[in-house]
Amino acid sequence: MKGRILCIVMLGLWVATVAAAGWMFLNGWTAPGSDGRTAIVLAPAERDQILAEMRQFLKAIQGVVSGMSDQNPAQAQEAARRVGLRMEADVDPALILKLPLAFKQMGMSIHRDMDTLADGIQAGASAGQILGQMAGIMSRCTTCHDLYRFSGQ
Repeated sequence: MKGRILCIVMLGLWVATVAAAGWMFLNGWTAPGSDGRTAIVLAPAERDQILAEMRQFLKAIQGVVSGMSDQNPAQAQEAARRVGLRMEADVDPALILKLPLAFKQMGMSIHRDMDTLADGIQAGASAGQILGQMAGIMSRCTTCHDLYRFSGQ
């Protein structure tokens, strides 16, 4: 009888843990922001890491624009590739868990699209095609900044 009760308790704890992890994966650690955006609650080091990644995106966009305007597609391609999916390999899973799903989806789509942009540059896409792809990427950046902000713990 004690074994059965222990088994039921353990199963209940497992279900609660899985449910909590699922909820966290979808919602992250968020709170309503004072400016109408959703505040993502992060430790200062985590906030610094995400903001540094955003600055890398901005520098990559600048590198693509410079490379294309200087007629140096190799420079533009390398700038885009630097912030592709390989950039995500070193991110702490605990930090990923704190981010809401929509934020994660936008971020991952930008990483994928930067790889696609680099592939297009390598294949000889026109400047107009490159600008069109960059416009789509930048629209997600501005949407994300309109929806989210970071706050400390």
